[in-house]
Amino acid sequence: MSKFLRSGRRRDICFLLAAAEDGEARGQQLKSSLESHYDDRLDPKSFYGSLSALVDAGFVEKRTEGLHDVYALTDGGERRVREHYEWVGDCLETDAESP
Repeated sequence: MSKFLRSGRRRDICFLLAAAEDGEARGQQLKSSLESHYDDRLDPKSFYGSLSALVDAGFVEKRTEGLHDVYALTDGGERRVREHYEWVGDCLETDAESP
């Protein structure tokens, strides 16, 4: 797995993008969704640093729409999300088989 997806926050951002209605979301939408899920406020600098790292690594693409930055998974990001999803499923399946 790429070091850029070892971070839980980066991984969660990718999963949110994979689940986004049109396959894309604004940065603030992503941040708000994570804050709701974590039940905690995220430091904007840290959050947007995670997004930038994903863009720099080629897992997420960014475009500007009016005043907002919009993010979407690249093909590579989509592939990594699917691989991680399968791995988690395999782990849970194996765990369920244990006595």
